[in-house]
Amino acid sequence: MTKKSEETKAAASQEEKVVDNAATEVVENEETNVEASEGDNASDEIGKLKSEIEELKNQNLRLYAEFENFRKRNARERVELSTTANREVLNAMLPVLDDFQRALKNISEAEADSESTKGITLIYNKLNDTLKQKGLKPMENTVGKKFDVDFMEAITKIPASTPDMAGKVIDEIEPGYYIGEKILRYAKVVVADGEPQS
Repeated sequence: MTKKSEETKAAASQEEKVVDNAATEVVENEETNVEASEGDNASDEIGKLKSEIEELKNQNLRLYAEFENFRKRNARERVELSTTANREVLNAMLPVLDDFQRALKNISEAEADSESTKGITLIYNKLNDTLKQKGLKPMENTVGKKFDVDFMEAITKIPASTPDMAGKVIDEIEPGYYIGEKILRYAKVVVADGEPQS
């Protein structure tokens, strides 16, 4: 019995080892499966996070571009508003400038040296300089030039005195002005029309 019991014990011990080995393999396989599934879950999670990061980067870039466009549009609108206000003020000042120019043209030589004439000239020069600083530029004198509808407004037409004067400006009633590169007021002119009268 001893031998049989030893064999039984040995067989039982052998079975326990096989069962232990099988259990160990099952546990190791389960751990490997758990690790593999955790690895799969981790790589899935990493992929999701990377795509989220890309999406947030794109959203951030779009918002930045949108803000830059807003800032530029706002700056442009402020400049346009300032230009429009400046344009209105300068346009309102043109009749005053015209009156000063007419007054200075009509001063006789005897009155040219008087103190009042010097005062009027000083005020005119200050006004003219201030308007130039605000962007007002006079157009070139149009008398003798060919009539151009892009820069001039014909007030009236009179018969040309010579054939070469036909279609040319004879007199400038009011000078034209620019504000920056845009026309503020067209030059108001008298144009020679057609054939000269005999």
